[in-house]
Amino acid sequence: MKALDIALKDMLRSFRSFNAILFMFVMPLLITGMFYFMFGNMAEDGGFSLPKTKVIVANMDEGGPKFNVDTDNIPGGKNADTMGELILGILKSDDMADLIEVAEAANPESARAAVDGQTQQVAIIIPKDFSEQFADIDGEAIIEFYQDPTLTIGPSVIRAVLNRFTDGMAGVKIAINVFVDESDEESQSRVGEVVQHYLKISLAEEKDIEDALLDVRAPQADNAAEKSENLLIRMIGPIMGGMMIFYAFFTGTSTAQSILREEEERTLPRLFTTPTSQATILTGKLLSVFMTVSVQVIVLMVVAKYLFKTQWGALPAVVIAALGIIFSASSFGIFVNSLLKDTKQGGVVFGGVLTVTGMLGMINTFGMGGSANEGGIGDVALLVPQGWAVRGVTQAMNGEALTNLLITLSVLMIWSAVFFTIGVWRFNKRYA
Repeated sequence: MKALDIALKDMLRSFRSFNAILFMFVMPLLITGMFYFMFGNMAEDGGFSLPKTKVIVANMDEGGPKFNVDTDNIPGGKNADTMGELILGILKSDDMADLIEVAEAANPESARAAVDGQTQQVAIIIPKDFSEQFADIDGEAIIEFYQDPTLTIGPSVIRAVLNRFTDGMAGVKIAINVFVDESDEESQSRVGEVVQHYLKISLAEEKDIEDALLDVRAPQADNAAEKSENLLIRMIGPIMGGMMIFYAFFTGTSTAQSILREEEERTLPRLFTTPTSQATILTGKLLSVFMTVSVQVIVLMVVAKYLFKTQWGALPAVVIAALGIIFSASSFGIFVNSLLKDTKQGGVVFGGVLTVTGMLGMINTFGMGGSANEGGIGDVALLVPQGWAVRGVTQAMNGEALTNLLITLSVLMIWSAVFFTIGVWRFNKRYA
C-alpha cells in the first residue's frame, strides 16, 4: 500500500504541472487536429483536386511514307496524319481536358524556354523522324520530356499518360514482329489488319475495353460525402496513433525523471531515512510512471474517438495495443533516466534520443517507408520500440488477427523487460 500511495502522490504531482499536461494531452491532440482540419477542408471542397498541368508541345514530326494507320478509334486521333499529331490529339482530347492545358511551340528551343521561364510546366518535344522511326521495325521512336524540376505530381501524370501511349505503340512493333515470324508469305499482306486490331484493343476509347488509354469516372453524388469522411478518418487515425505513441514516450521519460529531480532536491535521500524500505520507495516511483502513461493513453484514445472519430479497432485488439504502448514507454523512460547523472542531461535526451527514435518509429505512419510488412526502409521503424508500438496500433485499426497483435505485444514486452531490468538494476545500484 505504501508503494501505491507514493505512486499516486507522484502521479498527482505530474498532473499539476502545466508542461506535463501540455505534452501529455494538448500537443498530440493539437497536431492531429491540424491534420484533421487541413484534410477536412480539402474533403469539403470536393476532395483532393489536381490542378491542370501546363504542357507545351513542339511537334516536329514530318511523318513517314509507312505511316498509314486508321486512328479514328484512338482518343483525339481522327485528324492525325503523323504519330506526332496523334500524341498531340490525345493530349488535347476531351478526356484529358480536366488534367492538362496544352499549348504548341514552333520549335524545341522555345518549348524548353517556356519551361525554364515557368510559363509552362512540361515540354514534350517530338523529333522530326518520329513517325519514320516508328514505321521502321528496327527503328527507335524517342520523345523528349522536359519538366520543371520543382514539380512532381503534374509532370508524373503527363509522364504516365505518355508511358501508357508509348508502351502501347511499342507493342505494335512486337505484334508485327511476332506475326511476321510466325505467318507464311501469303498472310503477311494482312499485317495492316494486325496493327489495326492491336491499336483498337490497346488504345481505343471504348467503354467495354478494360485497358483503355483513359477511363474517367465521376463519383456517385449519393455517397461521395460519406467516402470523403471515411477517407479522412482512415488518414487521421494512424496520425493520432503515432502522435499518442510519440508523446507517451516523452511522458514515460519525464515522469521517471522525478527520481533524479528529487535526488537533486535532497527529498529522496531524506525519504530513504524513513522506516519505509528503499525497495518500496523505488517501486512506488516506478509504478507512478506506468500509471501516468496509462492515464495518458486511455484519455487520448477516448478523446480521439469522439473528437476525430478515430476507429481504434475491436476492444481486445485495442487493449493489447494499449498495453504495448504503456509498458514500452514506461520502461523506456526508466531505462533512459537510469543512465543519466542529473536532470541537466535530460534536455539532450528529450531533444535528441526521444525525437530521433520517435521519428524513426513513425516512418510508416507518414508513408515514408511504406508498410513495415513490405520490407525496405519501412523496417527501420522496427529497430526502435516506438516502431513496434505503431505497428500494434496499426494492426488493431486494420482488424488484423489477434495472433499478429500478440506477436507484436510479445516483442514489446521483451523490449520492456530489458529496459525495466537494466533501469531497476542501475537505480538499486545507485542508491545501495
